[in-house]
Amino acid sequence: MAPPGILNRYLLLMAQEHLEFRLPEIKSLLSLFGGQFISSQETYGKSPFWILSIPSEDIARNLMKRTVCAKSIFELWGHGKCPEELYSSLKNYPVEKMVPFLHSDSTYKIKIHTFNKTLTQEEKVKRIDALEFLPFEGKVNLKKPQHVFSILEDYGLDPNHIPENPHNIYFGRWIADGQRELIESYSVKKRHFIGNTSMDAGLSFIMANHGKVKKNDIVFDPFVGTGGLLIASAHFGAYVYGTDIDYNTVHGLGKASRKNQKWRGPDENIRANLRQYGLEKYYLDVLVSDASKPSWRKGTYFDAIITDPPYGIRESTRRTGSQKEIPKGIEKCPESHVPVSLSYHLSDMFFDLLNFSAETLVLGGRLVYWLPVYTPEYTEEMVPWHPCLKLISNCEQKLSSHTSRRLITMEKVKEFENRDQYSHLLSDHFLLYQVLLLAFMDSQFECAYLKTSRRPVLPKQKGSRPSATFSLFFLFCSSEFQQISNSSVIILFGFLDVICGTLGNI
Repeated sequence: MAPPGILNRYLLLMAQEHLEFRLPEIKSLLSLFGGQFISSQETYGKSPFWILSIPSEDIARNLMKRTVCAKSIFELWGHGKCPEELYSSLKNYPVEKMVPFLHSDSTYKIKIHTFNKTLTQEEKVKRIDALEFLPFEGKVNLKKPQHVFSILEDYGLDPNHIPENPHNIYFGRWIADGQRELIESYSVKKRHFIGNTSMDAGLSFIMANHGKVKKNDIVFDPFVGTGGLLIASAHFGAYVYGTDIDYNTVHGLGKASRKNQKWRGPDENIRANLRQYGLEKYYLDVLVSDASKPSWRKGTYFDAIITDPPYGIRESTRRTGSQKEIPKGIEKCPESHVPVSLSYHLSDMFFDLLNFSAETLVLGGRLVYWLPVYTPEYTEEMVPWHPCLKLISNCEQKLSSHTSRRLITMEKVKEFENRDQYSHLLSDHFLLYQVLLLAFMDSQFECAYLKTSRRPVLPKQKGSRPSATFSLFFLFCSSEFQQISNSSVIILFGFLDVICGTLGNI
């Protein structure tokens, strides 16, 4: 362990998957374990090799007990752009830091790892023999060594133009491997209860890490579906709770999502999923509930809210209500009444989610959710905003050439006040995102919202994009626009040029 104030350098070997999600995950986990992301590298991009400064080996090990984006971590003893630079760097590494791992009573082995190139056995042996200047006094043990050392060579990212010599060479002591095996062991293919939109296991664990989920936390998913996100949080020791408007999904009834299976079995439900992985003790409950009308008393209950709201593509966006306009305050119905299901506008859904999170998260708690966007017209200013929540990260996952979804992570930095509930109506984020969602829904995806909405829909030619005239007409006829005060209308038209410029069709 390094003395206080001195940071050891470590080399992270990253997986080449979900590239945009890697940096926020590592930063979140370091923050969770009391470290801080410090690096001399200017950019990370697609490179699998990251050099970090971490206060202690314990923090490095804790990091690897959680991450699914990193393969391994090494204590970095030396690196260079050629063998001569590497050897010079190793000779300058303090001998006192090497000795505990090289003494005569120890056993060791040296491994070779190359990225984007395969070496022959003869080439590997030649590289290992070149390290004879290091003071190794222990015995070689290839099966069960006490210490493992690695030479790692980076040959770039282009498989069609592999250089003869590596761009960078690293040497270090192996510390620990990441949790990549969780992706296979928790695979949706092996899961007891799944649905049309069950979250991929790898992304579920990434979301839990972005949310800084830890042991004894309470994690909530307001659009729980088949509970894939609850499973990832429970694996890390959090108690999990969820709600969903779909009675059949919550109770495991109705048609099955699996091929060659017509109906769901008697024990296909969220609780059974957690039982499958030995996590049932972390299951609090799952209720049938409408996310637009949360039934919670005022207070802070959750350490993290991690969710994947429906976009109206494979799962419809719904809320309870009435076809008749009912004044607020008299919406209560008899217990025997079953309310009708209405369309739930995506912009309403996301701003309701932000308000709910601002009210119920503990200070420092995190909200992690997916946001669908129409890529050609997306800007960062369109991400929903709330005065109580700070944007931590914003990562893209491509869905098609012109649509994607973004994983948004926000942290509660301010206690909720009543005046914060409608702050989004005065924000340009609200107006820009309304139009962006209209473009998303009018793209190549079949969207249930446009099929069921009572709002005016203009005919369009097959394959055409929505014009700004259509988008604004749709917005002005919406209930959200009618709720905006007269003073806010001036703000709306102040952003008209921005909106029209974004869509570029007027």
